[in-house]
Amino acid sequence: MSLERLNPPALSPATGFSHAVTATGGRLVFLAGQTALDSAGRVVGTTLPEQFERALRNLLDALTAAGGTPADLARVTVYAKDVAAYRAGARELGAVWRKLAGRDYPAMAVVGVVRLWDEEALVELDGIAVVE
Repeated sequence: MSLERLNPPALSPATGFSHAVTATGGRLVFLAGQTALDSAGRVVGTTLPEQFERALRNLLDALTAAGGTPADLARVTVYAKDVAAYRAGARELGAVWRKLAGRDYPAMAVVGVVRLWDEEALVELDGIAVVE
């Protein structure tokens, strides 16, 4: 199985994401949306960085259960209740990503939403991975 991250020079520089990811071999793993829920089903953290870290940990825990690693992520979508706050905190959120998932960035999108399933949630992440 291999993932190739493509960032063509004709596009703006990819910072914290890849413009395209190709996958060969392996099996697809579809990861459900994860918020900052703890094991008891309560949203933890009151700030966007705290909730982003927990949501990413939850996404990576689901990926690990499927036999994958962060490097296997081909696509991640971030749903944010406040895109302006997400942009303002991008440096801190990027540091959280690198701490938990490394520097192999998937193709990503950030989508602004009015609310999430868990009312207290500020952010939700879902993804697709290709696992050997």
